[in-house]
Amino acid sequence: MDVQAIKRTFGIIGTDPELDRAIGIAAQVAATDLTVLITGESGTGKDVFPKIIHQNSARKHGQYFAVNCGAIPEGTIDSELFGHEKGAFTGAVGERKGYFEIADKGTLFLDEVGELPLSTQARLLRVLENGEFIRVGGSKVMKTNVRIVAATNVDLPLAIEKGRFREDLYYRLNTIPIHIPALRERKADIPLLFRKFAADFAERNHIPAITLTPDAMKMMENYRWDGNVRQLKNVTEQISIMETERNITAETLVKYLPNRVQSNLPVLLSREDTPEGMSERDLLYRVLFDMKKDIAELRAQVNNISNGRPAETNYVQSTPVTQIGDTVVTRVSQSKPETTEQEFAEFVPAEETYGGVSTGSTAHITETLSLEHHEKEMIIKALEAHRGKRKDAAKALGISERTLYRKINEYGINL
Repeated sequence: MDVQAIKRTFGIIGTDPELDRAIGIAAQVAATDLTVLITGESGTGKDVFPKIIHQNSARKHGQYFAVNCGAIPEGTIDSELFGHEKGAFTGAVGERKGYFEIADKGTLFLDEVGELPLSTQARLLRVLENGEFIRVGGSKVMKTNVRIVAATNVDLPLAIEKGRFREDLYYRLNTIPIHIPALRERKADIPLLFRKFAADFAERNHIPAITLTPDAMKMMENYRWDGNVRQLKNVTEQISIMETERNITAETLVKYLPNRVQSNLPVLLSREDTPEGMSERDLLYRVLFDMKKDIAELRAQVNNISNGRPAETNYVQSTPVTQIGDTVVTRVSQSKPETTEQEFAEFVPAEETYGGVSTGSTAHITETLSLEHHEKEMIIKALEAHRGKRKDAAKALGISERTLYRKINEYGINL
Protein backbone atom coordinates (compact mmCIF):
# COMPACT_ATOMS: atom_id res chain seq x y z
CA MET A 1 0.00 0.00 0.00
CA ASP A 2 1.47 3.37 -0.99
CA VAL A 3 1.57 6.51 1.15
CA GLN A 4 -1.45 8.20 -0.46
CA ALA A 5 -3.58 5.06 -0.06
CA ILE A 6 -2.59 4.84 3.61
CA LYS A 7 -3.57 8.49 4.11
CA ARG A 8 -7.00 7.85 2.64
CA THR A 9 -7.50 4.68 4.68
CA PHE A 10 -6.52 6.19 8.02
CA GLY A 11 -7.77 9.75 7.43
CA ILE A 12 -4.35 11.40 7.61
CA ILE A 13 -4.34 15.03 6.39
CA GLY A 14 -1.13 16.66 5.17
CA THR A 15 1.44 16.86 2.41
CA ASP A 16 4.56 17.50 4.48
CA PRO A 17 7.57 15.45 3.24
CA GLU A 18 8.59 14.44 6.79
CA LEU A 19 5.08 13.18 7.49
CA ASP A 20 5.09 11.21 4.22
CA ARG A 21 8.47 9.76 5.16
CA ALA A 22 7.16 8.58 8.53
CA ILE A 23 4.16 6.92 6.86
CA GLY A 24 6.47 5.27 4.32
CA ILE A 25 8.69 3.81 7.05
CA ALA A 26 5.64 2.47 8.91
CA ALA A 27 4.38 0.76 5.75
CA GLN A 28 7.82 -0.65 4.94
CA VAL A 29 8.48 -2.10 8.38
CA ALA A 30 4.95 -3.51 8.80
CA ALA A 31 5.80 -6.78 7.07
CA THR A 32 8.52 -7.54 9.63
CA ASP A 33 8.32 -8.27 13.36
CA LEU A 34 10.84 -5.60 14.31
CA THR A 35 10.13 -3.41 17.32
CA VAL A 36 9.23 0.18 16.43
CA LEU A 37 9.68 3.32 18.55
CA ILE A 38 7.55 6.31 17.55
CA THR A 39 8.65 9.68 18.86
CA GLY A 40 7.06 13.10 18.66
CA GLU A 41 5.29 15.72 20.72
CA SER A 42 1.94 15.13 22.35
CA GLY A 43 -0.95 15.63 19.95
CA THR A 44 0.95 14.87 16.72
CA GLY A 45 -1.03 11.69 16.01
CA LYS A 46 1.44 9.02 17.12
CA ASP A 47 -1.42 6.63 17.89
CA VAL A 48 -2.27 6.26 14.18
CA PHE A 49 1.06 4.71 13.22
CA PRO A 50 0.78 1.47 15.26
CA LYS A 51 -2.55 0.88 13.49
CA ILE A 52 -0.87 1.38 10.11
CA ILE A 53 1.81 -1.13 11.08
CA HIS A 54 -0.70 -3.67 12.43
CA GLN A 55 -3.15 -3.46 9.52
CA ASN A 56 -0.36 -3.91 6.96
CA SER A 57 1.30 -6.83 8.74
CA ALA A 58 0.76 -10.58 8.83
CA ARG A 59 -0.67 -10.07 12.32
CA LYS A 60 -3.66 -8.03 11.13
CA HIS A 61 -6.07 -10.85 12.01
CA GLY A 62 -4.65 -11.04 15.54
CA GLN A 63 -5.40 -8.89 18.58
CA TYR A 64 -4.42 -5.21 18.69
CA PHE A 65 -4.19 -3.52 22.07
CA ALA A 66 -3.20 0.04 22.89
CA VAL A 67 -2.00 0.68 26.45
CA ASN A 68 -1.36 4.17 27.83
CA CYS A 69 1.50 3.47 30.23
CA GLY A 70 1.31 6.95 31.72
CA ALA A 71 -2.34 6.55 32.73
CA ILE A 72 -1.93 3.34 34.75
CA PRO A 73 -0.82 3.69 38.41
CA GLU A 74 2.66 2.36 39.18
CA GLY A 75 1.27 -0.18 41.62
CA THR A 76 -0.91 -1.89 39.01
CA ILE A 77 1.05 -1.47 35.75
CA ASP A 78 2.81 -4.86 36.08
CA SER A 79 -0.52 -6.61 36.67
CA GLU A 80 -2.05 -4.88 33.62
CA LEU A 81 0.79 -5.83 31.31
CA PHE A 82 1.81 -9.27 32.59
CA GLY A 83 -1.22 -10.44 34.57
CA HIS A 84 -1.33 -11.76 38.13
CA GLU A 85 -2.06 -14.91 40.12
CA LYS A 86 -4.81 -15.29 42.70
CA GLY A 87 -3.76 -13.78 46.01
CA ALA A 88 -0.78 -11.93 44.51
CA PHE A 89 -1.89 -8.77 46.32
CA THR A 90 -4.86 -7.43 48.22
CA GLY A 91 -7.89 -7.56 45.95
CA ALA A 92 -6.48 -10.23 43.62
CA VAL A 93 -9.43 -12.60 44.11
CA GLY A 94 -8.56 -14.56 40.97
CA GLU A 95 -5.95 -14.93 38.31
CA ARG A 96 -5.87 -12.37 35.51
CA LYS A 97 -4.34 -12.40 32.08
CA GLY A 98 -2.22 -9.41 31.12
CA TYR A 99 -2.00 -7.64 27.77
CA PHE A 100 1.09 -9.59 26.72
CA GLU A 101 -0.83 -12.81 27.14
CA ILE A 102 -4.05 -11.59 25.53
CA ALA A 103 -2.27 -10.01 22.55
CA ASP A 104 -0.33 -13.19 21.71
CA LYS A 105 0.23 -13.37 17.93
CA GLY A 106 -0.99 -9.79 17.64
CA THR A 107 0.33 -6.26 18.20
CA LEU A 108 0.71 -4.38 21.48
CA PHE A 109 1.02 -0.60 21.37
CA LEU A 110 2.73 0.85 24.45
CA ASP A 111 1.93 4.55 24.42
CA GLU A 112 4.00 6.88 26.64
CA VAL A 113 6.51 4.09 27.28
CA GLY A 114 8.87 6.66 28.80
CA GLU A 115 6.57 6.81 31.85
CA LEU A 116 7.14 3.17 32.81
CA PRO A 117 8.73 2.61 36.25
CA LEU A 118 12.22 1.05 36.22
CA SER A 119 11.00 -2.26 37.66
CA THR A 120 8.50 -2.63 34.82
CA GLN A 121 11.17 -1.65 32.30
CA ALA A 122 13.23 -4.66 33.43
CA ARG A 123 10.26 -6.98 32.87
CA LEU A 124 9.59 -5.46 29.45
CA LEU A 125 13.23 -5.93 28.44
CA ARG A 126 12.96 -9.65 29.18
CA VAL A 127 9.88 -9.94 26.94
CA LEU A 128 11.67 -8.16 24.10
CA GLU A 129 14.77 -10.33 24.44
CA ASN A 130 13.22 -13.80 24.60
CA GLY A 131 9.43 -13.44 24.68
CA GLU A 132 9.20 -14.58 28.31
CA PHE A 133 7.38 -13.11 31.29
CA ILE A 134 6.07 -14.11 34.70
CA ARG A 135 2.72 -13.08 36.13
CA VAL A 136 2.75 -10.98 39.28
CA GLY A 137 2.79 -13.36 42.24
CA GLY A 138 3.54 -16.33 40.00
CA SER A 139 6.60 -18.49 39.35
CA LYS A 140 5.76 -20.07 36.02
CA VAL A 141 7.61 -18.66 33.02
CA MET A 142 5.17 -17.92 30.21
CA LYS A 143 5.84 -17.27 26.54
CA THR A 144 4.27 -14.73 24.21
CA ASN A 145 4.61 -13.95 20.52
CA VAL A 146 3.62 -10.30 20.34
CA ARG A 147 4.80 -7.41 18.17
CA ILE A 148 5.74 -4.33 20.23
CA VAL A 149 5.21 -0.80 18.95
CA ALA A 150 6.08 1.90 21.50
CA ALA A 151 5.61 5.66 21.48
CA THR A 152 6.76 8.53 23.67
CA ASN A 153 7.00 12.30 23.82
CA VAL A 154 9.82 12.03 26.35
CA ASP A 155 13.44 12.65 25.35
CA LEU A 156 14.61 9.12 26.16
CA PRO A 157 18.38 9.78 25.78
CA LEU A 158 18.00 12.57 28.35
CA ALA A 159 15.93 10.28 30.58
CA ILE A 160 18.75 7.71 30.36
CA GLU A 161 21.28 10.33 31.51
CA LYS A 162 19.08 11.12 34.51
CA GLY A 163 18.67 7.44 35.37
CA ARG A 164 14.95 7.34 34.59
CA PHE A 165 15.09 4.97 31.64
CA ARG A 166 17.15 1.87 30.94
CA GLU A 167 19.66 2.27 28.13
CA ASP A 168 19.44 -1.40 27.10
CA LEU A 169 15.65 -1.15 26.84
CA TYR A 170 15.95 2.00 24.73
CA TYR A 171 18.09 0.22 22.14
CA ARG A 172 15.71 -2.74 22.10
CA LEU A 173 12.71 -0.47 21.48
CA ASN A 174 14.51 1.80 19.02
CA THR A 175 15.18 -0.91 16.41
CA ILE A 176 13.13 1.07 13.89
CA PRO A 177 12.69 4.75 14.85
CA ILE A 178 9.83 6.80 13.40
CA HIS A 179 9.65 10.52 14.21
CA ILE A 180 6.40 12.44 13.75
CA PRO A 181 7.01 16.15 13.02
CA ALA A 182 5.35 18.79 15.19
CA LEU A 183 2.59 20.88 13.62
CA ARG A 184 4.76 24.02 13.70
CA GLU A 185 7.25 22.15 11.46
CA ARG A 186 4.60 21.49 8.81
CA LYS A 187 2.96 24.90 8.47
CA ALA A 188 1.65 24.16 4.96
CA ASP A 189 -0.62 21.49 6.47
CA ILE A 190 -2.31 23.86 8.95
CA PRO A 191 -4.84 25.33 6.43
CA LEU A 192 -5.71 21.80 5.23
CA LEU A 193 -6.28 20.54 8.76
CA PHE A 194 -8.27 23.62 9.76
CA ARG A 195 -10.65 23.30 6.79
CA LYS A 196 -11.09 19.57 7.48
CA PHE A 197 -11.90 20.09 11.16
CA ALA A 198 -14.20 23.04 10.43
CA ALA A 199 -16.10 21.10 7.74
CA ASP A 200 -16.46 17.97 9.90
CA PHE A 201 -17.75 19.95 12.88
CA ALA A 202 -20.18 21.91 10.72
CA GLU A 203 -21.54 18.72 9.17
CA ARG A 204 -22.05 17.01 12.54
CA ASN A 205 -23.80 20.02 14.06
CA HIS A 206 -25.69 21.22 10.96
CA ILE A 207 -24.15 24.70 10.93
CA PRO A 208 -22.19 26.64 8.30
CA ALA A 209 -18.46 25.99 8.36
CA ILE A 210 -16.19 28.79 9.59
CA THR A 211 -13.49 30.33 7.38
CA LEU A 212 -10.47 32.49 8.14
CA THR A 213 -9.44 35.84 6.71
CA PRO A 214 -5.91 35.90 5.21
CA ASP A 215 -4.43 37.62 8.28
CA ALA A 216 -6.13 35.12 10.59
CA MET A 217 -4.78 32.21 8.55
CA LYS A 218 -1.31 33.74 8.73
CA MET A 219 -1.67 33.93 12.50
CA MET A 220 -2.71 30.28 12.54
CA GLU A 221 0.38 29.29 10.57
CA ASN A 222 2.74 31.30 12.78
CA TYR A 223 1.31 30.12 16.10
CA ARG A 224 3.46 27.65 18.05
CA TRP A 225 0.77 24.95 18.57
CA ASP A 226 2.29 23.27 21.62
CA GLY A 227 -0.68 20.88 21.58
CA ASN A 228 -0.17 20.20 17.86
CA VAL A 229 -3.02 18.70 15.79
CA ARG A 230 -5.12 17.98 18.87
CA GLN A 231 -4.95 21.64 19.92
CA LEU A 232 -5.75 22.87 16.39
CA LYS A 233 -8.86 20.69 16.30
CA ASN A 234 -9.91 21.90 19.74
CA VAL A 235 -9.49 25.58 18.80
CA THR A 236 -11.36 25.09 15.51
CA GLU A 237 -14.32 23.50 17.28
CA GLN A 238 -14.36 26.20 19.99
CA ILE A 239 -14.53 28.97 17.40
CA SER A 240 -17.17 27.08 15.40
CA ILE A 241 -19.55 26.95 18.31
CA MET A 242 -18.77 30.24 20.07
CA GLU A 243 -18.69 32.71 17.17
CA THR A 244 -21.79 33.75 15.26
CA GLU A 245 -19.75 35.37 12.48
CA ARG A 246 -18.55 32.64 10.12
CA ASN A 247 -15.60 34.56 8.64
CA ILE A 248 -13.05 34.76 11.46
CA THR A 249 -10.61 37.67 11.65
CA ALA A 250 -7.23 37.77 13.37
CA GLU A 251 -8.68 39.95 16.14
CA THR A 252 -11.26 37.26 16.89
CA LEU A 253 -8.84 34.37 16.49
CA VAL A 254 -6.32 35.71 19.01
CA LYS A 255 -8.84 35.20 21.81
CA TYR A 256 -8.69 31.46 21.22
CA LEU A 257 -4.89 31.11 21.10
CA PRO A 258 -3.74 30.70 24.70
CA ASN A 259 -0.35 31.99 25.85
CA ARG A 260 0.21 33.78 22.57
CA VAL A 261 3.64 35.39 22.86
CA GLN A 262 3.58 39.15 22.37
CA SER A 263 6.75 41.09 21.69
CA ASN A 264 6.66 44.59 23.18
CA LEU A 265 10.41 45.18 23.53
CA PRO A 266 12.61 47.09 21.08
CA VAL A 267 15.39 44.52 21.64
CA LEU A 268 14.49 40.86 21.25
CA LEU A 269 16.51 38.05 22.76
CA SER A 270 16.22 34.58 21.28
CA ARG A 271 16.27 31.47 23.44
CA GLU A 272 19.76 30.72 22.20
CA ASP A 273 20.94 34.16 23.37
CA THR A 274 19.40 33.84 26.83
CA PRO A 275 21.95 32.95 29.52
CA GLU A 276 20.94 29.89 31.49
CA GLY A 277 19.36 30.73 34.84
CA MET A 278 18.44 34.33 34.00
CA SER A 279 14.89 35.50 34.65
CA GLU A 280 13.02 38.05 32.55
CA ARG A 281 13.75 40.68 35.22
CA ASP A 282 17.48 39.95 35.00
CA LEU A 283 17.40 40.20 31.21
CA LEU A 284 15.63 43.55 31.33
CA TYR A 285 18.13 44.89 33.84
CA ARG A 286 21.00 43.75 31.63
CA VAL A 287 19.50 45.44 28.55
CA LEU A 288 18.88 48.66 30.44
CA PHE A 289 22.35 48.60 31.99
CA ASP A 290 23.98 48.14 28.59
CA MET A 291 21.93 51.07 27.28
CA LYS A 292 23.07 53.20 30.23
CA LYS A 293 26.71 52.40 29.45
CA ASP A 294 26.14 53.22 25.76
CA ILE A 295 24.76 56.65 26.67
CA ALA A 296 27.68 57.28 29.03
CA GLU A 297 30.12 56.47 26.24
CA LEU A 298 28.31 58.83 23.87
CA ARG A 299 28.42 61.61 26.41
CA ALA A 300 32.17 61.07 26.76
CA GLN A 301 32.56 61.33 22.99
CA VAL A 302 30.55 64.56 22.90
CA ASN A 303 32.68 66.05 25.69
CA ASN A 304 35.87 65.11 23.86
CA ILE A 305 34.67 66.79 20.67
CA SER A 306 33.42 69.93 22.45
CA ASN A 307 36.76 70.30 24.28
CA GLY A 308 38.79 69.84 21.12
CA ARG A 309 40.03 66.38 22.00
CA PRO A 310 39.91 63.53 19.45
CA ALA A 311 36.90 61.24 19.77
CA GLU A 312 37.53 57.58 20.40
CA THR A 313 35.23 56.12 17.77
CA ASN A 314 36.94 52.85 17.09
CA TYR A 315 34.41 50.87 19.08
CA VAL A 316 31.19 52.90 18.80
CA GLN A 317 28.71 51.88 16.14
CA SER A 318 25.01 52.33 15.49
CA THR A 319 23.20 49.06 14.91
CA PRO A 320 19.65 48.77 13.56
CA VAL A 321 17.33 46.96 15.94
CA THR A 322 13.97 47.12 14.20
CA GLN A 323 12.15 49.04 11.50
CA ILE A 324 8.76 50.70 11.84
CA GLY A 325 7.47 51.83 8.47
CA ASP A 326 10.20 54.06 7.06
CA THR A 327 11.76 54.68 10.48
CA VAL A 328 14.72 52.57 11.62
CA VAL A 329 15.20 52.40 15.38
CA THR A 330 18.86 52.02 16.34
CA ARG A 331 20.89 51.47 19.44
CA VAL A 332 24.56 52.08 20.10
CA SER A 333 26.80 49.14 20.85
CA GLN A 334 30.50 48.72 21.50
CA SER A 335 32.89 46.08 20.38
CA LYS A 336 34.75 46.40 23.67
CA PRO A 337 34.48 43.69 26.37
CA GLU A 338 30.97 42.80 27.51
CA THR A 339 29.48 43.84 30.81
CA THR A 340 31.06 41.94 33.69
CA GLU A 341 28.94 40.19 36.31
CA GLN A 342 30.37 42.57 38.95
CA GLU A 343 29.34 45.64 36.96
CA PHE A 344 25.90 44.14 36.38
CA ALA A 345 25.49 43.24 40.07
CA GLU A 346 26.33 46.84 41.03
CA PHE A 347 23.59 48.10 38.72
CA VAL A 348 20.90 45.73 40.05
CA PRO A 349 19.36 46.85 43.38
CA ALA A 350 21.19 45.43 46.41
CA GLU A 351 18.04 43.75 47.70
CA GLU A 352 17.67 41.80 44.44
CA THR A 353 20.46 39.31 43.85
CA TYR A 354 21.32 38.21 40.30
CA GLY A 355 18.87 35.44 39.40
CA GLY A 356 17.14 35.89 42.78
CA VAL A 357 13.72 36.97 43.94
CA SER A 358 12.58 40.55 44.42
CA THR A 359 12.30 41.77 48.01
CA GLY A 360 10.27 44.81 47.14
CA SER A 361 12.84 47.47 46.18
CA THR A 362 13.18 48.82 42.65
CA ALA A 363 16.18 50.02 40.67
CA HIS A 364 16.66 53.73 40.17
CA ILE A 365 16.39 54.01 36.39
CA THR A 366 16.07 57.38 34.71
CA GLU A 367 13.07 58.18 32.57
CA THR A 368 15.27 58.07 29.45
CA LEU A 369 16.20 54.48 30.24
CA SER A 370 12.78 53.29 31.44
CA LEU A 371 11.23 50.46 29.52
CA GLU A 372 7.83 52.17 29.47
CA HIS A 373 9.31 55.32 27.97
CA HIS A 374 10.93 53.43 25.09
CA GLU A 375 7.83 51.33 24.51
CA LYS A 376 5.66 54.45 24.35
CA GLU A 377 8.09 56.07 21.89
CA MET A 378 8.03 52.95 19.69
CA ILE A 379 4.24 52.96 19.60
CA ILE A 380 4.08 56.68 18.77
CA LYS A 381 6.63 56.30 15.95
CA ALA A 382 4.72 53.32 14.57
CA LEU A 383 1.44 55.22 14.56
CA GLU A 384 3.04 58.27 12.95
CA ALA A 385 4.78 56.15 10.32
CA HIS A 386 1.48 54.52 9.38
CA ARG A 387 -0.61 57.71 9.64
CA GLY A 388 -2.58 56.55 12.64
CA LYS A 389 -3.63 53.21 11.12
CA ARG A 390 -3.56 50.99 14.16
CA LYS A 391 -3.77 47.72 12.29
CA ASP A 392 -0.65 48.51 10.25
CA ALA A 393 1.16 49.90 13.29
CA ALA A 394 0.43 46.75 15.30
CA LYS A 395 1.76 44.60 12.48
CA ALA A 396 4.96 46.65 12.29
CA LEU A 397 5.46 46.38 16.05
CA GLY A 398 4.91 42.61 15.99
CA ILE A 399 1.97 42.75 18.40
CA SER A 400 -1.75 42.16 18.06
CA GLU A 401 -4.12 45.04 17.34
CA ARG A 402 -5.86 44.26 20.59
CA THR A 403 -2.60 44.70 22.55
CA LEU A 404 -1.90 47.96 20.73
CA TYR A 405 -5.31 49.35 21.77
CA ARG A 406 -4.55 48.45 25.38
CA LYS A 407 -1.11 50.09 25.27
CA ILE A 408 -2.52 53.28 23.70
CA ASN A 409 -5.04 53.60 26.51
CA GLU A 410 -2.44 52.68 29.13
CA TYR A 411 0.01 55.38 28.01
CA GLY A 412 -2.68 57.94 27.14
CA ILE A 413 -1.45 58.30 23.55
CA ASN A 414 -3.50 60.71 21.43
CA LEU A 415 -2.64 61.19 17.75
